[in-house]
Amino acid sequence: MVLIVICLLISMSLPHAMARENSQSLQQTILIMGDSISASYGIKQEQGWVHLLTTRLDSLNTSYKVINASISGETSRGGANRIGKLLAQHSPDTVIIELGGNDGLRGSPIRVITKNLEDMIIQSKQFGANVLLLGMRIPPNYGETYSNLFTKQYQDLAIKHELSLVPFLLEGIAAQPGMMQADGIHPTAQAQPIMMEHVWRLLQSASLIND
Repeated sequence: MVLIVICLLISMSLPHAMARENSQSLQQTILIMGDSISASYGIKQEQGWVHLLTTRLDSLNTSYKVINASISGETSRGGANRIGKLLAQHSPDTVIIELGGNDGLRGSPIRVITKNLEDMIIQSKQFGANVLLLGMRIPPNYGETYSNLFTKQYQDLAIKHELSLVPFLLEGIAAQPGMMQADGIHPTAQAQPIMMEHVWRLLQSASLIND
């Protein structure tokens, strides 16, 4: 009699355990590697584009979980040094890279920035993750040649590694009234929904979101 009861309990619990396992296996994790642009510098966290993306995903009852590993002041080298541990920790299905801006503002060699970004791309792809790239630009006072090469590196990496790319995350924002903070570098809360839409369309173009 006891054996029968135990068997019944096991048979009843199996469907629930399988349902939980299936639910967990369906969950997709997005890891965002960025700098202050993605870390909501100068504004509230809930106003930032990453939080707005998370909110939209949640509202559509998608299975996505967003991990924001962005750090203000982060460089491409810092990202390349950190990403291995983060990949192992979070097992992301998708990695969004928004880095390089701080390197450019410091006048770092383009080849060094590109190498660091490529290192992150390769590590992510070797881990089995989709990689999306968010491009940046720097002010023209750094010289036309340097500025053009800085912008072009994102396009070159996207082509080489077959990545979906936002050429300029601040498109429609930079130099627009009310869109940039007093430092002229960081976007305001008003600009965040536009940035989120850029990323949303990128996710759609990569066939990662159907809505």
